[in-house]
Amino acid sequence: MNRTMMKALVAGGLMVMSAAGAKYLTPTQHMSQMRPERTLEQMIPTRFAGWAEEKMLANSVVDPQIEEELKRIYTQTVNRTYVNEQGERIMLSVAYGTDQSDSSQVHYPEVCYPAQGFRVTSNQQSSITLGGARLPVKRLETNFQQQRFEPVTYWTTVGDKAVTNGIDKKLAEMRYGFSGTIPDGLLFRVSSIDRESASAFAVQEQFVRALASALDPAARQRLMGMTQ
Repeated sequence: MNRTMMKALVAGGLMVMSAAGAKYLTPTQHMSQMRPERTLEQMIPTRFAGWAEEKMLANSVVDPQIEEELKRIYTQTVNRTYVNEQGERIMLSVAYGTDQSDSSQVHYPEVCYPAQGFRVTSNQQSSITLGGARLPVKRLETNFQQQRFEPVTYWTTVGDKAVTNGIDKKLAEMRYGFSGTIPDGLLFRVSSIDRESASAFAVQEQFVRALASALDPAARQRLMGMTQ
């Protein structure tokens, strides 16, 4: 057997091994199919710790193109406004998708808000202490034409892990991928209309802590990536 033929056989063998390895490592089991059938509406209470959902009388008009894109990416969404006894309001938006691959991943507020005409003036990593654990979050300061000031606190999950940056997201996806699992994920966002970002973030943190205490362990794991 000449040297050229030997190289061809070795190269062919490596290609077969590579293809077989890729097939083996390609996730095939959707995490969403292994979860109990429970919707976001069922998991998130409408009333807890002095906060109650405020029913809106008017329905907003959604661009059909945007609505179609949301349906493609997200399997479930929840949008509510909560008000407490002091009249403070929190807007809650949760979007869940069954597949966190690059083509189907959640859309981040720092991208979505500018697309709607908002200006993002601050984007900071932070955390909220919940029991003995820390929930990693991002805090944005946004405004629309210097008239509507909307501070935002949000986090995302990949499977049962909360993440706030691309590196952590990829690492979480890889860990699930090595076990053959396609993770689901969600984006959890709270915001309020307030010119004073510091006070807005404080109220948002109080809201998140109160909600975390009202959730059962399974819902807390699903929505916040923690059981404590």
